Amino acid sequence: MAPTAAARTVIENVAIATVDAHDTEYASGHVVVAGNRIESLGSGRAPEGLTDVVRRIDGTGHLVTPGLVNTHHHFYQWITRGLATDHNLFNWLVALYPTWARIDEQMARTAAQGSLAMMARGGVTTAMDHHYVYPQGAGDLSGAIIGAAAETGVRFTLARGSMDRSQKDGGLPPDFAVETLEGALAGTEETVDRYHDASFDAMTQVAVAPCSPFSVSTELMRQGAELARRKGLRLHTHGSETVEEEQFCKELFGMGPTDYFESTGWLGSDVWMAHCVHMNDADIAAFARTGTGVAHCPSSNARLAAGIARVPDMLGAGVPVGLGVDGTASNESGELHTELRNALLINRLGTHREAALNARQALRLGTYGGAQVLGRAAEIGSLEPGKLADLVLWKMDTLAHASISDPVTALVFGAAAPVALSLVNGLTVVEDSHLTTVDEDAIARATRVEAQRLARIAAQD
Repeated sequence: MAPTAAARTVIENVAIATVDAHDTEYASGHVVVAGNRIESLGSGRAPEGLTDVVRRIDGTGHLVTPGLVNTHHHFYQWITRGLATDHNLFNWLVALYPTWARIDEQMARTAAQGSLAMMARGGVTTAMDHHYVYPQGAGDLSGAIIGAAAETGVRFTLARGSMDRSQKDGGLPPDFAVETLEGALAGTEETVDRYHDASFDAMTQVAVAPCSPFSVSTELMRQGAELARRKGLRLHTHGSETVEEEQFCKELFGMGPTDYFESTGWLGSDVWMAHCVHMNDADIAAFARTGTGVAHCPSSNARLAAGIARVPDMLGAGVPVGLGVDGTASNESGELHTELRNALLINRLGTHREAALNARQALRLGTYGGAQVLGRAAEIGSLEPGKLADLVLWKMDTLAHASISDPVTALVFGAAAPVALSLVNGLTVVEDSHLTTVDEDAIARATRVEAQRLARIAAQD
């Protein structure tokens, strides 16, 4: 529940990066939050005579930005971190699918709690989870994940995933870890009907998200797209992550991934794809023409040696691009600030690429760009009057940043900045670098227990 409409929080004497359409910034300004909306912001002190001010914050030495928006993740992997650390994607999947196939409802909830807590304490105010492993008899995995997000207090999109191509069909997952076509579609629609909220300030939304071309049938892709559009939902999947995927699509479907996606109804302004590392000029043009979005996951792509996505070219063509943590079994840090920095640095690799991305473009990827690909740019992703009060106050006057005069440069190029305050829907989720909604130490203990339990069960197979 949001604060009453009249309750106001005022932040003054603070540097502001709005990430609006003009990249408006204020070296010293104010932000006024009323209820769950941004009421006003600008240079100098807040307006005089404000009533019902419940909190005034002196933001000297701080930077306020929109909250970070994570556009791709796999929460369940929190309890399988640090495994298969020297594998490429396909070998990594082969190594870990037998373990992932043994997750149950308690494991999913605990893993989601750990993933969400790590992101939230690092400035994420909107998260998403692409959960696609639904083993038979595992319990209510979607409900467990959504419940964890509600406890943490972040805005959340569950990309309800699915797989129907198992080992017997030439896929990678064990047979008992996939659903039938009918079961996947029914389970997805049930999740949508139960949890999706289409309202402006929704805390929970659901997207339709078959896993990837090599783990789902063409019919699941087609009917999944039809279901999403019948319900007015967004669509999400993995795309063009590795060269092996491109070879797989050409061998099985007679075309590359982008053409395959288009043939199944999976290009459009309501679609976003994770990774998109191996995209040629024609692929990028197709995404730009259709408004298809991209979740860029630089740390995971580097960890699995997948390659470097052509993010500057995508942005230049007008493709919507956000950032993703990706699963914590391929990005063990589990937080999004790392992705601001790594997106900038990785996309500069190569000769004369020193201007490929800059600090403000990286911040935009992690905020407004993420809001775009989640279909929520009218509500979040920038600091503007009338938008939802999802914002982060970063402490920039510590040893780590004190000698960098530009706060946005300090935030992106520097070490992870402490989160002095994080508001989601006008409510405090983080204060002084600590979560206010959940017990971090209890979650840490629980994740150790569930990780050990999962390892024991998998070892018995």
